[in-house]
Amino acid sequence: MIIKINRSSLFLLVIASLFTMYSSFAQLKESNNSIWLHYFGKNRITEKFSFSFEATMRYANGFSEKQQYFIRPSIDYQFTKKFTGSVGFSHYNTYSYGNPAMNKISILEDHFWIQGTYVYNSGKLKITHRLRDEFRYVGVAKTQSNGDLEIDYYDYRNRLRYMLLFNYPLIKKEDTTKLFALFGDEVFMNIGSNAGKTFLNQNRLIGGVGYNFDKNHQIQLSYIHQNIWNYINTFQECNPTVRLTYVTNFDWRK
Repeated sequence: MIIKINRSSLFLLVIASLFTMYSSFAQLKESNNSIWLHYFGKNRITEKFSFSFEATMRYANGFSEKQQYFIRPSIDYQFTKKFTGSVGFSHYNTYSYGNPAMNKISILEDHFWIQGTYVYNSGKLKITHRLRDEFRYVGVAKTQSNGDLEIDYYDYRNRLRYMLLFNYPLIKKEDTTKLFALFGDEVFMNIGSNAGKTFLNQNRLIGGVGYNFDKNHQIQLSYIHQNIWNYINTFQECNPTVRLTYVTNFDWRK
């Protein structure tokens, strides 16, 4: 079996993968074995517009510690067959987990984002490029007069995310893909005047398989190698992660 990948996509994947070997000056390093339970649903409203909703619950070190949850609604517009634009909102709660912990208390975050997704085929391979610009308001903890840590204010930060994802069919039935493989990388970059002490915020190298039950329901099981660098670049996490994803796709025009 030969998989053909064009040179530009291969170059981008290699560059993105190199971020997993990014050498920072982080003083502390921690590793957590994570489990992510993930949902993504797309709902077609008109020929061009759709509404999407994404949610996840993440755990660290098995199910022993809550790591993070988020909800992420968005409105999507299909400009062409290959290109989709999206605007959305995300609400995060990142818990205090691990030993040592990157966060001493739970940190709340809200952000708005805009996104472009370009999808095309190269032979049997489906290739996805996704670029997202996030306008983040991140809670900052300060010690109060009583000695307790509490969220004191919300700091504006700008983050750019680029994902390159490959999807290859493994088993087909009546020209419909049932089982497929996926692999790729996503890099998170701090940008702007308030970018912090490190250019990289996260990197996620991903590989897994998915199964289409029918045109409306899909399940994925993936391994993600996640690296996180904190805002002031004094702490780095390296988290081997298993993600279970349930995907729905409904056309409400019918």
